[in-house]
Amino acid sequence: MNSRKWVRFFFTTLIIGGIAGLVTSFFVKTKSYTDVLNPFDFVDLIGVVIFFIGLGFVFSLISQTGFFAYLFINQFGLGMFRTLWPGVQILLIAFVIFDLVYFPYSKSDNDSPLIVFILIAVAILIYGWIIAKIKEKQTNKRAFIPSLFLMVVMTTVEWVPGLRTSGTDYAWLMIIPLLACNTYQLLILHRINQKEPNEKGKTNQKPKQPTKKTSHENKNSKK
Repeated sequence: MNSRKWVRFFFTTLIIGGIAGLVTSFFVKTKSYTDVLNPFDFVDLIGVVIFFIGLGFVFSLISQTGFFAYLFINQFGLGMFRTLWPGVQILLIAFVIFDLVYFPYSKSDNDSPLIVFILIAVAILIYGWIIAKIKEKQTNKRAFIPSLFLMVVMTTVEWVPGLRTSGTDYAWLMIIPLLACNTYQLLILHRINQKEPNEKGKTNQKPKQPTKKTSHENKNSKK
């Protein structure tokens, strides 16, 4: 990946995070918009929009940091565990899914039923499974488990600050941009790493010169 591709990759992911954060805020922070719409205050409305876009930018940066950490972890795991690395990843995925249910529920003071946390964990697992299948079809079968590991384990690790906040508003504001950014980065990476065709090499090729016919060949052609 050259510098031009990396800059485009960075800013595209940043924009996706900002848009995802803004769209999520329409549903999660509806009161923030109704307060400036009734009565209508244009300046405050712009401020609210900029705030949630900026929040999406922050979550996008967290996602990108986690994504590059995942690339390092994947290479490190392949070097250390070798053929056992896929099995280790599956165990880590199962452990994180369990943690997504147990720890939030244990800290919720039984305000929310257990089924809510189970559904959240299952939803992340199903979404990660779908994205990993898409990645597998676009590349190869070996990409499935690492892709699922990124979408479940790394996304959950990135989501930890949101899970620690009181209330669920900022938890939702964080998880949607994280999933959107991780999905984009995962599905676009192999396309960015593809080698571009060397058009200059094609144009530099000299055309073949027609061979001159000998006098003997000319006589035969006249006959």
